[in-house]
Amino acid sequence: MSGEVHITDVRAAHRFDPAPLERFLEGRLEGFAPPLSLRQFEGGQSNPTYLLEAAGRRWVLRKKPPGELLPSAHQVGREHQILRALEGRGVPVPRSLVHCTDPEVVGSEFFVMEWLPGRVFLDPLLPGVSPQDRRAIYEHYIDVLARLHALDPVAIGVPEGFGRPGNYYARQVSRWTKQYQASRTHDIPEMDNVMAWLANHTPEDGRSAIVHGDYTLRNCLIDPKAPRIAGVLDWELSTLGHPFADVAHACLFTFSGQSDEAFRSLGVPTRQEIIERYVRASGQEPAEGWTFYFAFALFRIAAINQGVYKRGLEGNAASDHFMEALPGVRASAVRAWELVRAGTDTGSAS
Repeated sequence: MSGEVHITDVRAAHRFDPAPLERFLEGRLEGFAPPLSLRQFEGGQSNPTYLLEAAGRRWVLRKKPPGELLPSAHQVGREHQILRALEGRGVPVPRSLVHCTDPEVVGSEFFVMEWLPGRVFLDPLLPGVSPQDRRAIYEHYIDVLARLHALDPVAIGVPEGFGRPGNYYARQVSRWTKQYQASRTHDIPEMDNVMAWLANHTPEDGRSAIVHGDYTLRNCLIDPKAPRIAGVLDWELSTLGHPFADVAHACLFTFSGQSDEAFRSLGVPTRQEIIERYVRASGQEPAEGWTFYFAFALFRIAAINQGVYKRGLEGNAASDHFMEALPGVRASAVRAWELVRAGTDTGSAS
């Protein structure tokens, strides 16, 4: 079935004794009673994610992976915080129900959230979906992002220390450069060039919003019966930041080499159309040029994929597909450097 969620037996590297978890959840998770059945979602590359089944009900558990982790990575506590803050705020998310920092329960920090029915598409062209439904899904996807960025962090109870306003790109370029350097396994000259260029070309634009940090359709549940977003997942990179970081990230699939005509024939919006709809929905002032934003998005996805690959080599990957991440590191770095060298404004919002 198109968009089917794949669930497997728990991978050997991510197994833990379920008995302490059963004891922890009794009395804390409404409706829970042992025995507990535990399986793992396939496809995620960062935090291991499990399907919990007990007493005829389902929940989802997200935990930090085992082993030595990069600084500031795998922030499942951050996910729990932002899911709690977003509940009932017009951004579709699962409810986070229980959070635990005691490593004695499952081996690392974790949280449990409600299970939502839905479809997951790893292919942004949404195979098996009609052009009309593709267009409707993408429009809702963009509108949800605009709704997120319109929220006042203080008013919805985002905890102090969740993020810092201002200097977002300077902090992010520095952070991901360090993350990449800590996990690099190959020399990629284009990546070095892009990191240096970004550090010297951060925009002087202080707008700030709650950003998802990894806003792609593959991190969204599509309603099983309607062309709309049922839930936005994977909030570990969420922070206070520049809203165009999310917009550029949402456009990454448009760098696949498909022509605008090919996208339109499928009912998928082009890069330009995504930006224009976001600007209308959000009321944000458009940017003068998008080269920096797209180069940063490509650089960051390269750094993320490098971390995935390194964790896989060390046996800590959340999926058996970690080897697929390495080609993406070089491809994203090369594309980012091509954008920079061309000085191309690849998407105007005017």
